[in-house]
Amino acid sequence: MKKNNYKNILGIETSCDDTAIGIVTSEKSILSNIVINQNSNLNKYGGIVPEIAARDHLSNIDYAIQAALDKAKLELNDIDLITATGGPGLIGGVIVGTVFAKSLAMSLDRPYVAVNHLEGHALTARLTDNVKYPYLLLLVSGGHTQIIAVLEYGKYVRMSSTLDDAAGETFDKAAKILDIGFPGGPMIEKMAVDGDPKSFDLPKPMYKSKNPNFSFSGLKTAFNQTVSRNKLNKTITKNLCASIQKSISDCLVDRTKFAISKFTKMINNKSNVQLVVAGGVASNLYIRKELKKLSLEANAIFFAPPLDLCTDNGAMIAWAGYEKYNHEGETNLDFKPRPRWPLDPEAHYMNPVQPKIGKSGVKA
Repeated sequence: MKKNNYKNILGIETSCDDTAIGIVTSEKSILSNIVINQNSNLNKYGGIVPEIAARDHLSNIDYAIQAALDKAKLELNDIDLITATGGPGLIGGVIVGTVFAKSLAMSLDRPYVAVNHLEGHALTARLTDNVKYPYLLLLVSGGHTQIIAVLEYGKYVRMSSTLDDAAGETFDKAAKILDIGFPGGPMIEKMAVDGDPKSFDLPKPMYKSKNPNFSFSGLKTAFNQTVSRNKLNKTITKNLCASIQKSISDCLVDRTKFAISKFTKMINNKSNVQLVVAGGVASNLYIRKELKKLSLEANAIFFAPPLDLCTDNGAMIAWAGYEKYNHEGETNLDFKPRPRWPLDPEAHYMNPVQPKIGKSGVKA
């Protein structure tokens, strides 16, 4: 590795539909953060088609790498560490990013680090806000809804997960039912601004439950039934968007409040709990506002990354890879991409969310 006072870390993120390349320094400067989304292509299908997403990653990744280098005003030889999402995610996309990263590492004679996508989200606030361990993380995205106690690097305790669907998936499904476009989350949020959140009485699964987990499948079903009973116009559509956004937000806030109480006892610390929200749904400003209100009520300190670092991005992978490299060293080049890769492998035994798991283990 080159000798210098700081390191330039390249992060490659291809776990879903965004081809994302980021370059950060070991001093926590984000030199570039390029994201090429596939929305215009995937919108034709009403959602993500894994094989098409993987092919688009192949088409986009060279351009994204060059764009990131240009913005950072660097050459490939200036990169000191190559990191890439190794899972969990859509395996076709994960393979594209992994193979590309390994090839780059070999050609440049630089170390390679395989990064857990969830760990990328989990450590984003350490990059953007210099948050210290321990902290409580609400990770909420299209594929994941979890509350995790981040005690130190590599020590994660999953306190809550979804019994069925993720919050972001629920947003996407609702948008598809309303036929307002993809991705669903931003479209719902945009239309909800002028809607009445009290106009439709939608369920709030697990609300006030002693079970710590989330559930959204019942909300999706109820929303579909509600839409079918109404003749849609612009006003009703906006009200429906506002109503489902409120139901999802209320569930997230309620489960987070429950987790704050448990986390306070876990760390046995009289200082204020640090609450971090991350993942694509964390870019929803209504949900941020409600979580901030909860933090004030619970005397917790609230952190939320900038909006562009909530959705999938290469900068978070670069930073998580750098932390992993410092604690564990580089990853062997025989690493196999993983569609399943839980942050807390023991969580299923302490808090099972499914009666059975597949041969490959729990997803996240």
